[in-house]
Amino acid sequence: MEKRKLGTSTLEVSAMGLGCMGMSFGYGPPADKAEMIKLMHAAIDEGINFFDTAEVYGPFTNETLVGEAQEPFRDEVLIATKFGFNIQDGKIAGVNSRPENIRKVAEQSLKRLRTDVIDLFYQHRVDPSVPIEDVAGTVKDLIREGKVKYFGLSEAGAQTIRKAHAVQPLAAIQNEYSLWTRKHEKEIIPTIEELGIGLVAYSPLGKGFLAGKIDEDTAFAEGDIRNILPRYTAEARIANKRLLDLIHQFAGRKNASPAQIAIAWVMAQKPWIVPIPGTTKMHRMQENAGAAKLQLTLDELQEMEEASNAIEIVGDRYTEAMERATGL
Repeated sequence: MEKRKLGTSTLEVSAMGLGCMGMSFGYGPPADKAEMIKLMHAAIDEGINFFDTAEVYGPFTNETLVGEAQEPFRDEVLIATKFGFNIQDGKIAGVNSRPENIRKVAEQSLKRLRTDVIDLFYQHRVDPSVPIEDVAGTVKDLIREGKVKYFGLSEAGAQTIRKAHAVQPLAAIQNEYSLWTRKHEKEIIPTIEELGIGLVAYSPLGKGFLAGKIDEDTAFAEGDIRNILPRYTAEARIANKRLLDLIHQFAGRKNASPAQIAIAWVMAQKPWIVPIPGTTKMHRMQENAGAAKLQLTLDELQEMEEASNAIEIVGDRYTEAMERATGL
């Protein structure tokens, strides 16, 4: 698989990464540990060397899983993890990016990941009670100490990005980005392009919907985040089939799967965008990896742009409370 540089930083990763959250958290019961390790090893065989986790996924269990899986390949892979929450009795209890907490999380993540350095350390969500300059300064110190290589933010606003970048250059912003989540094109993407920061696109398949495997009758497991998201009500899923129809049209034309079209579209937007689709299924990981070889022409991209602009997406991506917590 080809590599991509995240912005103008020296951080070079596979053109597609693997989001590991769903293996432990967010989509129902955790998947089988041995199978997930096997899946991550197969991803490396596909040329994927960029793996995404966070302390809150589980909490803690996903970092432990990724650490065990990647230990034999540590010199070949890049691991991104995140800080920025209070975790009490195994539950998330609000944001916390105080410097002492960032340092504590770094030390604990290093142990769980079985490594002596975190390749990319993101602030998971903005903490309004802590100046972003203090957050960036703390990560800058961790970089100086050799415990972290690169700094990132997730779901931060443009002014926050600028302030953080002025203290410690950001290698990447991790935001949701896909054919049906394009809000960041207005302000965030132009800002990071100006500053030379890469975009790591999470949920490029719209939490599975854009892969064409979810319809109005799909029942999500207990604990699956999609049970509470407005965009995944039965009514919204019916209405949003128009976008799926467009993706299916191009999938047929390109002899590709809908998932491959959706991922290829994200990759075609900028050469410094790296999608990180997640899955717990071996064949889906291999299918997704195939998107890296799929080329959409300028004419095809223009056609998709015009057609998708005429489609109104029904349902917000998050609840109001969750959207407020993104910092945007």
